[in-house]
Amino acid sequence: MASRVAVIGAGPCGLAQLDAFEDAREQGAEVPEIVCFEKQGDWGGLWNYTWRTGLDEHGDPVHGSMYRYLWSNGPKECLEFADYTFDEHFGQPIPSFPPREVLYDYITGRARKRNVRRHIQFSTAVRWVSYDQAAGKFAVTVAPSDGGPGRTEPFDHVIVATGHFSTPNVPSFPGFGQFPGRIMHSHDFRDAQEFAGKRLLVIGSSYSAEDIALQARKYGAQSVTISYRTAPMGFRWPAGISEVPLLTGVDGNKAEFADGTTCEVDAIVLCTGYQHSFGFIADELRLRTPNVLYPDHLYKGVFWLDNPDLMYLGMQDQFYTFTMFDGQAWYARDYVLGRLTLPSRADMATDIAHWRGRLAECRGPSDQIDFQGDYVADLYKDVDYPSYDVDLTRAHFKAWEHDKEVSITGYRDRSFSSPCTGSVTPVHHTPWWAALDDSMATFLGDPG
Repeated sequence: MASRVAVIGAGPCGLAQLDAFEDAREQGAEVPEIVCFEKQGDWGGLWNYTWRTGLDEHGDPVHGSMYRYLWSNGPKECLEFADYTFDEHFGQPIPSFPPREVLYDYITGRARKRNVRRHIQFSTAVRWVSYDQAAGKFAVTVAPSDGGPGRTEPFDHVIVATGHFSTPNVPSFPGFGQFPGRIMHSHDFRDAQEFAGKRLLVIGSSYSAEDIALQARKYGAQSVTISYRTAPMGFRWPAGISEVPLLTGVDGNKAEFADGTTCEVDAIVLCTGYQHSFGFIADELRLRTPNVLYPDHLYKGVFWLDNPDLMYLGMQDQFYTFTMFDGQAWYARDYVLGRLTLPSRADMATDIAHWRGRLAECRGPSDQIDFQGDYVADLYKDVDYPSYDVDLTRAHFKAWEHDKEVSITGYRDRSFSSPCTGSVTPVHHTPWWAALDDSMATFLGDPG
C-alpha cells in the first residue's frame, strides 16, 4: 500500500476522493497519509462563489466560473450522494432544481460530516508535478498562494482533481478591437443584472450559452441574440431571445452573422467553452483532451495509461457529475489500497479503445446519457459504493431533456424522485422564471 497520496483540488472531485478514503477508514481499513492541496482559501471548487474575475488576491488566475443566480440546470436527484442524501442533509425533501448556495451547502455538508478538512492545506497552489523513475515517486512542488517559499514533497500517488472549467477558450472575431461595449467570457460572468436594459450577444450553443441567455433576459436585458457555430439549440425561447448563425464580425455596435443578417448589440458574452489545462504537470504526465464523454489515455476514465499511479478525476464532459466523481474516487481509492489490480498497459489501451468506439456510435443525448450511465455503473460494480437506482437517473435525465424541449423557462419547475430514498420532491413555491431571489433561506422557506 502507498504511504503518501496527493490530492490536487478540494472541489467536488477532491472532496469525493477524501470522502472515499474516509469511508474506508471508518470501516477499519488502513489508509495512507492523504494530503490535499487547494489553492483557494476554502473548499468547494467552482461552487465556492467569488466576485473576483481575472486574477485573484494573490495574482493567480481566478479559478471560479460560478455566477450569481445560478440554479442547477439538471435534476439534483441525478447527482445525489448515495452515502449522504438530500433528505439526510436538509431533514426533508427539497425541490429538484436548487440554486448554487443550496448545492454548495450540500456538497460541503458531507465533507463536514466526515471531517475531511483536516487533510486539506488551503491557499496552497501546486506549481509542478513530475515523476522520478529511479525513486518510483512523484515530486510535487507547492507554494503558499501569498507568495511565500515553496517546497517539494514525494508522493506515491497523485490524484488530479482540479476540474476543467476554469481555463476559458477565448476566440476572436473581426472588429472586436474596436467594439465600444463589454466583451467577456462566461468565465468572468458574475451578475445578469449588469445587462439590464442592454442588447446582449451570446456566442455559443451549449449549457453556458443557454443559461446565461435566460438569466440575462430574466433579469432585464432588452434582448438576447444567441449566435451558434454548428446548429441552433432550438428551444422555444421566451420573447426577447433569438438564435442566429455564427458571428462573422462586428462594426461598431453592429454584429454581422453568417446568414447576412445584422443586429445592434451593447455587450458580448463568449460562451465558447474551456480548455483542459494542466501547465503544472510534466509533459509526459499531462492530459490533453477536448471536452468529451470519454477522454483518451485514461483507463476507466481515471488512470493515466503510461503511469496509473497518476489519476485524473472528473475530466469527462458530463451528464452525471457528483455520483460519477464518487465512482471514480472509490475506484481510485481501492487501487491505492491494493483492493484492485489494474490489467497490463495493452489491455488498458484496448479497454479505452472499446469505450471510445462506443462513444463514436452515440447519436444524440439519449445515447450519450446511456453511455455515461453505463460508464458509471461499470465503475460501481467493482467497488463498495452504496447502491442506488442508476436506471432511474437515466430516465430522469431523458425526462429532463424532454422537459427542456417543452419549456426552457419551466423545466426547473418539475419534480423528480430520489434514486436513493424514493422520496418525491415538492414543487418549488415560486416558478423559476419568476424567482429572482436565489438565496438558500428563500428557496427552503416561504417567500411570504
